[in-house]
Amino acid sequence: MPDIADLREKLKARIDFLRGDFTLASGKKSDFYINGKTTTLRPDALNYAAHIFLDMMRPAQPDRVGGLTLGADALIGAITAFSFDYGMPMEGFIVRKEVKSHGTGQGIEGPPIQDGQRIAIIEDVVTTGGSAVQAIERVREAAPGATIIGVYALVDRLDGGREVLEKMGVPLLSVFTKDDLL
Repeated sequence: MPDIADLREKLKARIDFLRGDFTLASGKKSDFYINGKTTTLRPDALNYAAHIFLDMMRPAQPDRVGGLTLGADALIGAITAFSFDYGMPMEGFIVRKEVKSHGTGQGIEGPPIQDGQRIAIIEDVVTTGGSAVQAIERVREAAPGATIIGVYALVDRLDGGREVLEKMGVPLLSVFTKDDLL
């Protein structure tokens, strides 16, 4: 398996950390922006992130990995693909922001989540935790007997998301915090 410390340094160098005046998805104003999508849509950065996340998840042994579209999509695909090589194959799922009004009316895409499964939620960047909360709530509705073992994030902005998730009984495990990137 790859050297995780080396991958962390390589990934850190590929994270888009921008300075300026930004409005975040939470509605909060910020003088910096971490663009998780431009990071995870680069082949090298996505590769590094997937290996790091799988290493982080190994102790918890999740059965499934998923998260809210769009920030988690690329990460979910890479993690599920590499999970087989790690000897811990996981099926993925993507939580829609809005339940479909056509077709099967799904709010979660992918093989159905089952009671008893151990679920890892993926995020690119956590600010207030809103996207992760939405994914957790949707999973709990779909399979009340599933266990959310944690939210795994590329970056924790340290803006209260960790505390929100902990109140829900879900730990936040991040590769980096904003302090690591400053």
